[in-house]
Amino acid sequence: MAAIRVRGLGKAYKQYPGRWARLAEWVLPGDQKRHHLHWVLQDIAFDVPRGEAVAILGVNGAGKSTLLKLITGTTRPTTGDIEIDGRIAALLELGMGFHPDFTGRQNVFMAGQLQGLSVAQIQSVFSEIEQFAGIGDYIDQPVRVYSSGMQVRLAFALATAVRPEILIIDEALSVGDAAFQRKCFRRINEFLEQGTTLLFVTHDIDAVKKLCTQAIFLENGRMAAYGPARQVSDAYERSLFGGDSHPGAPAATGDPSQADGGNGQVSAQDVPVTGQVDPMLTSDCEVTYGDGRATIEEVWLESESGARANLFGSDEPIFLNFRVRFNQAVDHAVFAFMIKNREGLNLFGIDTADDKALSDRAFQEGESLCFRYQIGNAFAPGVYYINCGVRDDRSTDPVFLHRRLDTQLFRVRNDEKTTVKSGIINVPAIMTIKEFQA
Repeated sequence: MAAIRVRGLGKAYKQYPGRWARLAEWVLPGDQKRHHLHWVLQDIAFDVPRGEAVAILGVNGAGKSTLLKLITGTTRPTTGDIEIDGRIAALLELGMGFHPDFTGRQNVFMAGQLQGLSVAQIQSVFSEIEQFAGIGDYIDQPVRVYSSGMQVRLAFALATAVRPEILIIDEALSVGDAAFQRKCFRRINEFLEQGTTLLFVTHDIDAVKKLCTQAIFLENGRMAAYGPARQVSDAYERSLFGGDSHPGAPAATGDPSQADGGNGQVSAQDVPVTGQVDPMLTSDCEVTYGDGRATIEEVWLESESGARANLFGSDEPIFLNFRVRFNQAVDHAVFAFMIKNREGLNLFGIDTADDKALSDRAFQEGESLCFRYQIGNAFAPGVYYINCGVRDDRSTDPVFLHRRLDTQLFRVRNDEKTTVKSGIINVPAIMTIKEFQA
């Protein structure tokens, strides 16, 4: 059975010509109707298979948020039916379910029960919620003093503290900072691997293509397309930038006319910062583990001048450093790093497995080594995350002596050397124009 099944769904609101028309209709029920119906959604029908990730695309006003509210039961449909099989956790409007005059702690218990959790369940995971949200002493302050980012942190931590069977998100993650977004996407990916069904609204086309298997394209409250995420995303972008026809898009009911969408990686985080260090670009989403034979003591980035940096221009080389100390004598070790984007896509990584000098070398207890890599910068403007690891790969399943995930963040700026307009790499591109002689 599908996790979500929608048939003939429609939502309309009454609109009255004047301020007294509503009262007149109530007082004179036998009189003619004084309103007309404004349809926000019409003829919506789709199934969301269990364990699938489905995105909802469309312009502001296309009906995306209304559709999620209908599915979560926060508003009732005018027509049609919705069948849900599984417990839903939802992040809809910012702060929805939170009372501004109560503390974060109190709101966790109130909103958690609204999401179907028992008090005992909330108590058992409260420390994890508090740690994941990372808002410190604000947990005992009224929510009205929270920033929008703090509200999202607490709401997401609560919604995902116990793995839901269905997770619904309405653009909430666009509010959080880069480190928190990465932490959220990592948890979402873990849930998907465990069978959670994901339904979310986003303007980030790249995220849809990387994360989702299916997508729904809404236009003027109707379904313009529903099918494989890449095809629907392409149809959506054609609607935005190439007119209102959708050749090759999956068929669906509706009368498409216009839509809007999100920019890809190129538009992310282009906030002016003085110098080469953005103090806000720090990781609170690091995960570390290993068998203890070695410790990656420090990871840092430098500019070409040798100064500490986490902010780089397009095409500006990046210098990655990490220092390793051996806690025990080790006769074999491989050193590696990986650069990922926000969605966890591996962009570039290398290791020393083929370095004969290092693979045959024995390391003594207490010995320290510092590795320095000069990395050519072909990354599109955006925020990126670094993993570092020391492993023993002589067995079938490699064993990590120590591994640090998302330990450092860096941002590539949009500047005069930026050529990319869409995508995740920035490479030189030179255009020439010649007259064509028939």
